[in-house]
This record gives sequence, C-alpha cells and structure tokens, in this order.
Amino acid sequence: MTIKDIAKACGVSVSTVSRVLNDHPDVSQSVRDRVRSTVERMGYIPNNSARDLVRSQSDNIGVVVRGQDNLFFSAMVKTISREIERRGYTMVLHFIGSDDDEVMAGAILEREKKLRGLIFLGGRFDYSPVTLSPVGVPFLCCTYTNCFGSLDERDYSSVSIDDYMTAFKAVQTLIELGHRRIAVVTPATDDRSISELRYKGYRAALEQAGLKFSPELLVDTQGCFEMPRTYRGMAELIESGADFSAVFALSDTTALAAVKALEDHGRRVPEDCSVIAIDGLTVSEYANPTLTTMVQPVEEMGRQSVAILADMIEQRRKSCHLRLEACLRPGGSVRKI
Repeated sequence: MTIKDIAKACGVSVSTVSRVLNDHPDVSQSVRDRVRSTVERMGYIPNNSARDLVRSQSDNIGVVVRGQDNLFFSAMVKTISREIERRGYTMVLHFIGSDDDEVMAGAILEREKKLRGLIFLGGRFDYSPVTLSPVGVPFLCCTYTNCFGSLDERDYSSVSIDDYMTAFKAVQTLIELGHRRIAVVTPATDDRSISELRYKGYRAALEQAGLKFSPELLVDTQGCFEMPRTYRGMAELIESGADFSAVFALSDTTALAAVKALEDHGRRVPEDCSVIAIDGLTVSEYANPTLTTMVQPVEEMGRQSVAILADMIEQRRKSCHLRLEACLRPGGSVRKI
C-alpha cells in the first residue's frame, strides 16, 4: 500500500495526503479527519524517511507510553530506560493519548526508527492477530495482558499483576476489618480492560463473603481515571445519602480524589469512611492520611520487561508471560469497625 492508495480512497491529491501526514496547517479539518480515518482504516504506515531504506540495523527499542499524565507509568519509564541502556540498547520514547492506538503508533515508530523491539506501556486487552499485524518486531505488553483477545500467547510477551486477584484481595482486606457496605470507584464495569478485571475482583470478594452487591454504591467515572471526575462522582454518592463505610478505588489517583471528596463533605478518613486502592504511587504514601493500597512492583516489572524483550530480540526465547504479585501497603486510610 502506498500514499497514492490513500489519496485515491479519500478523493484528494497525493500532496494533500502528504501535508496531512506531516501536520501541515494548510488543510481543512474535514479533509484532515477524512485522511486520518482512511489511514487508520486501511492500516497504512507512512515511511517518513527515505534513509530507512538503506539504514543499517539499529540498537533502538521503542517504548510507547499510553497517557502522558499517568504517574504510575512515569515511575516505570525510569526503570525501563536504565535497563535498556544497561543492556546496550537505546530507548526511543513515544507518548500517546489515553484513547490513541498504541499498535499503530508502535508500528510507525518501528519503521521510522528501525526498532529491534517494542514495549507497550499500557494498552488494549483485546488484541487479535489482525490488530497486531502491522508490528514486525518482538514486542511486550507491560502492565497488562491480552486476556480478552485472541492473540496467540506464543506471539508476544507480557509482564503484569493479576488485576482481578489484586482487587479481590483489596476488598477482602476491607471485609476482614468488618466493612459490609463497600462503594467502588470505577471507570467502567465491562470495558474488556483493567477496569473490568478489577471490578470483577471487587464483586467476587463481596460474593465470597456472602455480601449483596448494591448498585447504588457504584461510582461510575465514565471511562476515565481522572481525579476531577472521581471527585464529582464521590460527591454525588455522598449527597445521595447512600450508606457505606468504605470505598475501593481502582487506582491511587482516584482514591486520593475520593478522600478529598469525603473530607470536603464532612466525612473523615478513616474515622467515618475507609479507603483502599491499587498502585502504590509514591505520592499516595505522603498523603494525609497515608493511603492503604496494593503496591504494584514497579521496579521489578520494568526490569523484567526489558530482560524478557532482550531475550526475544536476541533469540534466547520466543515469549514469556510473567505475573508479579502486588503487596498490601498498610496506611492510615482504613480502620476496623
């Protein structure tokens, strides 16, 4: 497929397509949207440098980070960068938006930088062989798995925690402390991603303890982990008069927003309401009160991700799927009742 095929499909000139791909401003928004939509639909990967045709094999490893403001990923990038350099490779770091296509971004990066391998830091949980067909180098999914997809496990690697079981343990901790009315803060319940896995872990912990799920205790943050949306959702829950003694938040950042909403509405943490989460961000350790959370092993995840990918690049192994354990970090945000 060439740029001419894209131009023909869009009904525009080759030069117009080129200007869109190179972000030139002299193209109308409607044409720009049409070209970009066609590029995505047809799976076209632009080759922006003729030098790629003759460039010798590089030592580059691409790291595609989904979400520039993700504090958890920021901490992991430092480890990944150090380990890539230690193994004699060069990291090519690329940030994309939370809703962008990491596979296409990685495939373009592969062509432009002659990558030896790719680490996707955050991404979809439902890949198929067709979805990943643009990627032609060994790749690893870091912090997530393909549990909702159809991709053969032999064709890629992953390093993550068990999100379902980690959520189960977090909620179980609250139950063991005597809590029976536990609210949940989640971006979604059925998005075939991390939210669904952690939400299902929450529901399973309730069910095992013989506790009935109460739909009114679900705080829906409408598909995002953003703190403002969490704050508004928690405020709405409190103002509804719903009865609950604890909150399970799917991430540290949303937990911190939930704590502020509770405090701003006259509910002390943990005296009036306990809060627990998953991630283990440094910032949550210095919150007041210190957040009780399930800590993901950031250092080990980053180190193992690079080690496994390097083994794949150097043909010491074909694939590996590593599940690491998150551990409870006790804090001051929960109490026994």
